[in-house]
Amino acid sequence: MGKVEFHHGVGDKLSYACRLLRKAYKAGAKVVVTGDAATLRTLDKQLWVFDDQEFLPHVMASQGQPVPPRQHDTPIWLSEDPDTAPGERGILVNLGQEMPAGMARFERLFDIVSSAPDDRQLGRQRWKAYAAMGWQVQPHEVKE
Repeated sequence: MGKVEFHHGVGDKLSYACRLLRKAYKAGAKVVVTGDAATLRTLDKQLWVFDDQEFLPHVMASQGQPVPPRQHDTPIWLSEDPDTAPGERGILVNLGQEMPAGMARFERLFDIVSSAPDDRQLGRQRWKAYAAMGWQVQPHEVKE
């Protein structure tokens, strides 16, 4: 079974995701970020501007639109369906409100939960579901 790193109490999920992705990229990780389409589009834009000194290579894999083969090696994929990412990818980042599809394919899962009451409640439900599936859940309380 996999490992879930449960990051909760996050003030701004997308800014936090940008910092997490920068760290993963610098470590040489191949990552898929999943969530709803609107969240992923906003993250796509934010990844271009969150740090004017760095660029994080990423690709937005929209449903129904194939990604050109030359972009398949891009280290960070944003996709509503994590199974669309090619090759071996060890990390899945969940920005969504539900358990991500295809999570069994990944060694590690980062589930990011904001401090908003609705998001916290849905996060608790996911935590219980991960644990019930036998995944090792490790909490990380974020104090921004």
